[in-house]
Amino acid sequence: MCAPHGRKDAAGESEHRPPEPTVPGARGRTAAPTRGDRPDGDPDDLTGSPAADGRDRSDWRDRPDRRDRPDGRDGDDGHDLLRAAAAFLTLHHTEERLGDPARRITAAHAEIAETGTYRHTTEELVFGARVAWRNANRCIGRLYWHSLCVRDRRDVRDAKDVAEASADHLREATRDGRIRALITVFAPDAPGRPGPRIWNEQLIRYAGYAHPGGGVTGDPRNTGLTALARRLGWPGGPGSPFDVLPLIVQNAGDRPRWFTLPEDAVLEVALTHPEYPWWRSLGLRWHAVPALAGMCLEIGGICYPAAPFNGWYMGTEIGARNLADADRYDLLPHLADRLGLDTRSDRSLWKDRALVELNRSVLHSFDRAGVTVTDHHTESLRFLTHLDREEHKGRRVGADWSWIVPPISGSATPVFHRTYETVERHPAYVHHPEALARARGEIDEILV
Repeated sequence: MCAPHGRKDAAGESEHRPPEPTVPGARGRTAAPTRGDRPDGDPDDLTGSPAADGRDRSDWRDRPDRRDRPDGRDGDDGHDLLRAAAAFLTLHHTEERLGDPARRITAAHAEIAETGTYRHTTEELVFGARVAWRNANRCIGRLYWHSLCVRDRRDVRDAKDVAEASADHLREATRDGRIRALITVFAPDAPGRPGPRIWNEQLIRYAGYAHPGGGVTGDPRNTGLTALARRLGWPGGPGSPFDVLPLIVQNAGDRPRWFTLPEDAVLEVALTHPEYPWWRSLGLRWHAVPALAGMCLEIGGICYPAAPFNGWYMGTEIGARNLADADRYDLLPHLADRLGLDTRSDRSLWKDRALVELNRSVLHSFDRAGVTVTDHHTESLRFLTHLDREEHKGRRVGADWSWIVPPISGSATPVFHRTYETVERHPAYVHHPEALARARGEIDEILV
């Protein structure tokens, strides 16, 4: 559960290297630099989550024969749903010490027999969302999984209402920079009545404007979704590298619709550097809240296709991936030139040096602005603490080494020097192939 949700302003309907040496600023709310202490607290709860840094998180659930059915389930799923419900309810009753789950399982099975689905209690929803985070093998920031705040919006299906509640999610998660771990759960899939879908990979994404002759202004990862938004009627932003995309939301039976995020829902941090005054003139920035929106929350056989959730950033997600990857903003060559590095050969390690300075910039800027961010050394230690706690409770921890180890200075962190089990558990946050295609703007369909 969660503190009372914030004010609701109607969301009006309506992300290669930058083409220029300088990168213009973007619309939206920008955190003002402060010299106060950086807000401390929980680590980046969903740090390292796949959608946050752009890597594909396909797993066994993404097998080619899976279909995005109206009820969100596979072929002979009647017995599968009964088994999944019983397994989840038993887990809930066991961990929360609620006694014998037999009566609750019987009630859920009766509801499934009558309606083809069942409804989680509020307590079950909160438990399921938190345990799904605990089970996220590719997330380094799971130490404080039990602190996830859950907003129950299962009564919300309409696209406009989903967009408004998503803007509220961002306001409540942001808290003027003291980022809160938060999930908002919208209506689930049910037989003959699919829940709403948010097409954006994250609630906040920067547009990618593809040029006819080649090249991209903005984030190349989002060229497909940007083109789709334009086809739906979005006029586009000012044309900067950091134009915030509208939310694209779809409810059953309708075409997707676009909604502009209110400026007060989008906190952005202008990037500066602790040593180079010229860094500010680059016009770099990034948004404060990494709210993943294209994943399905699966609890006890029930799929919640629209369940945006966030932790806060680990600096490397921005500085070593989003702004540095060659297929994203590809800033390393330009920064190396400005830093006066010898780029004639990779043996000069110019990429490494530019990468470190870019990551210094991210941490420095977020700290000065009073916006929660964590670093990869701290988060690695916290992850080992999480492993110790879970093992002490008799719970095996699944983890994917290639995702847990940070994208820079991996061997300098303790998570590098060990192996992990890749055991899969439920509840879980799942990326279905259809959701990935939607986020790339590759399909234009109506849910029926």
